Amino acid sequence: MAFKTEYEFELPRGYVDEEGNLHKRGVMRLATAADEILPMRDPRVQQNPGYLTIILLTRVVTKLGDVRGIDTRVVERLFTADLAYLQNLYRQINELDSSMFKTSCPKCEHEFQVDMAFSGALEEV
Repeated sequence: MAFKTEYEFELPRGYVDEEGNLHKRGVMRLATAADEILPMRDPRVQQNPGYLTIILLTRVVTKLGDVRGIDTRVVERLFTADLAYLQNLYRQINELDSSMFKTSCPKCEHEFQVDMAFSGALEEV
């Protein structure tokens, strides 16, 4: 089994470019240490720590439809639902500990995964 470093996604709303074209499908790669550290030197992040998200996503989103070069202007123009989606995806693929558990239906025995992080079932004791 190969180590997966890139993840395809589909934005809930989609990015509308300057020509009015809609771009929904893309690819995000795993973050590196440099992706987390280097943006801290950026003056925009130093002035507004919330801007870190914009720069991080600019670094790790490698493809978005037919858009050539994902830069801060592209990420800044995303709809808030799409920005939240990408932030969540970033956290999911870069977290070391997984809250996903394999389970099966007791009646039909269909196997599936459940994300326990959102169920409230996982709490630190």
